[in-house]
Amino acid sequence: MSLLKRIERNQESSSSNRSESSKLQELRVKRASPAVGSRDAYVDLKNRIQQRLIAELDPSIDITQKEEVRAMIQEMFEAMLNEESIVLTRNEKRRLFDQIVAEILGYGPLEEFLNMDGVTEIMVNGPKDVYIERNGKIQRVNVQFEDNDHLLRIIDRIVAPLGRRIDEGSPMVDARLPDGSRVNAVVPPIAIKGPALTIRLFSKTPLTVENLIEFGSITPEAVEFLKACVIAKLNIVVSGGTGSGKTTLLNILSGFIPDDERIITIENAAELQLRQEHVVTLESRPPNVEGRGEISIRDLVINSLRMRPDRIVVGEVRGGEALDMLQAMNTGHDGSMTTAHANSTRDMLARMETMVLMAGMDLPHRAIREQIASAIHLIVHQDRLRDGSRKVMSITEVQGMEGDVITTSEIFRFEQTSIENGKVIGRLRPTGLRPKFMWKIQEAGIMLPPSIFGIGTRSRR
Repeated sequence: MSLLKRIERNQESSSSNRSESSKLQELRVKRASPAVGSRDAYVDLKNRIQQRLIAELDPSIDITQKEEVRAMIQEMFEAMLNEESIVLTRNEKRRLFDQIVAEILGYGPLEEFLNMDGVTEIMVNGPKDVYIERNGKIQRVNVQFEDNDHLLRIIDRIVAPLGRRIDEGSPMVDARLPDGSRVNAVVPPIAIKGPALTIRLFSKTPLTVENLIEFGSITPEAVEFLKACVIAKLNIVVSGGTGSGKTTLLNILSGFIPDDERIITIENAAELQLRQEHVVTLESRPPNVEGRGEISIRDLVINSLRMRPDRIVVGEVRGGEALDMLQAMNTGHDGSMTTAHANSTRDMLARMETMVLMAGMDLPHRAIREQIASAIHLIVHQDRLRDGSRKVMSITEVQGMEGDVITTSEIFRFEQTSIENGKVIGRLRPTGLRPKFMWKIQEAGIMLPPSIFGIGTRSRR
């Protein structure tokens, strides 16, 4: 017998003994539309039990103690089913209970994806359109919210504990969840088709350099070279598009910083997971509802210079803070690292120039380019390819200036050889050139074998 039939039979047999008999009659299925009626009956049963549970739970209960609250909800849930004589199979009861708990304590229909293997992003384009990114591929999933109000309730449950609000007066929120995951939500009037929610999931077990090598994202030779560059205190920018793995790579590169150095990390939403002990983590703050109290990335970069840093690691530069970052790199804070959005290495240099201009300083273009050329030693460009894989595409030295142009030299380049069963086949290969800054690596006591750079082993110093 189907769940719906049993719900109806249970309702009919117990209607004379319950004060809620009128509500139970509404669960009857319209014979003309069984599919819609079935869903309506199930949703109504779930909502009714859920509302009773919320009403009967002690308002002062600490919902952060999830196991204790879950056990309490389960006891009340079982009592309600017995009271209303609703008989469900074990699977049906578990499914109904899990959905109700997800609504009360979690993120509703999204709860099942939070711990699903391979899921890195959850994207909600409205109550009926939910997508996830899994193993690098975006796919639509068969879950829905009941309506816009249901989605708004879940969004509010996500952002309220973070001390943020979202409504018509403040229709956009960008924040970090307690586990480090990033959440962005927009609601009407700026979201024309209804509320939209994006959650970038934070890996509980950070990827290691061994994982990247295993995935084919980078080669052991390139890793050895980048590790030497970090230890030798070269300034590095990781560039790439959205979701290309820039922060993951920055986190791994930061792990090569020696333990005896003081590291200041600066982020919009703290994602870096450095294992060193001497780390100070700073996070920007948006303005409050009155438009006051904002602390920008630029403010934090300027302040970090007064904190006696050995290394400054900025999660991402997006605007005027690029100028302060370049000045820090040029004034004794070598070994600094950051990420930025760009489509290529050359595009990264152009974007950096634009971001410096966003600082509001009326500087000549040549002066800006000279700052960039003298501050940045290395650009590591990463992409997400058409098969969903993330790979380092280029490792490029910034050499200096020729006239008004910043000159570069590619040390490693990804070479695609074929596509097999939709998977991109290729390898990050040395170009045969050695960087001009090899003397810095050697001064740090690191002697890299010529084989790392391929056939061109003579230094161009």
